Amino acid sequence: MKSSKILMGLGLAGTCVAAALAAEPAQQALQKPEWAYAVPTSPPTPAPPRDQTLHSLPGTDRKFTWDQVQGRRPPGFTGQVGPADWFPNEHPPMPDIVAYGDPARGILPCALCHYPSGKGRSENASVAGLPKEYMVQTMRDMRDGLRVSAEPRKANAGLMVRFAKAMTDAEMEASAGYYASIPWTPHVKVVESRTGPKVRNLGGLLLPHEGAQAGVEPLGKRILEVTEDGERTELRDPHSPFIAYVPIGTLAKGKALVTTGGRGRTVACGACHGEDLNGIGPIPGIAGRSPSYIARQLNDLRQGTRRGPWAPLMTGVVQNLTDEDILNISAYVAAQPPAPTGGTNAPRR
Repeated sequence: MKSSKILMGLGLAGTCVAAALAAEPAQQALQKPEWAYAVPTSPPTPAPPRDQTLHSLPGTDRKFTWDQVQGRRPPGFTGQVGPADWFPNEHPPMPDIVAYGDPARGILPCALCHYPSGKGRSENASVAGLPKEYMVQTMRDMRDGLRVSAEPRKANAGLMVRFAKAMTDAEMEASAGYYASIPWTPHVKVVESRTGPKVRNLGGLLLPHEGAQAGVEPLGKRILEVTEDGERTELRDPHSPFIAYVPIGTLAKGKALVTTGGRGRTVACGACHGEDLNGIGPIPGIAGRSPSYIARQLNDLRQGTRRGPWAPLMTGVVQNLTDEDILNISAYVAAQPPAPTGGTNAPRR
């Protein structure tokens, strides 16, 4: 397996906008779960120089250089350039803002970080199959200063705010409609464990160490969401899934909170997200999505950094949650299967 490279990520759509009943005021100071944001704590390792070697992936006959994978414009070329699209037959035609972005306005292609498939990665967001109305409102909230990360060091969240401020309403509609049309399918496996692999943090993407540095360490009270195949993930393979290691007993605790509200601690998620957690109307499906992302959104809501018009639906739901509650809920929700058709609120192609 090749050594890892830093890939830029960005965040887009949200995960929880539901439930309606207010709970009792919080009785303790609430601290954000650091593991959910995976902010690098050391300077990034310089990326090694890249040649023009053609890379390939299983299941496709397409080949791309590293620069093409990243969507880098060749010297002297002024036309539109987008990141590699390994499986063009698996998604509809991409709008220009998704495929190419707009360098003149500093907007990166949506497909660079969320992929043409909308799968995304643990450091950003999985947007395939989310309701168009929800995604449009998300971008408007970012544009209007109503949605930022509770962790100011999370660079890709700040980038997404900048992109939203530069996008037109038509581009928001086009990008949201495109990703809403792609059904969501499983992309993360949740595993209860006492240990997890030793990892390195590359721009918020966690990759297991290789070679002499490989090994395991106690998991503690965190979710450790890592790529299953580092090389394929770095090449932006939408077929390369993630594994989320969670503490023993997490899923049972999460089920109690998600399905019953935990005796008044919160509200059962199915009240608004649907009994199978695959969404109802404009309320997004959350089943089977990244637990790291779910945890970030729950904490952002709890910390009050998501203040858009739909945020009050979640304010009472999250205000009494502890960090451990957020861990348990996120793991359980991520372990649930998406609907066979990609979600009850995902438009079909």
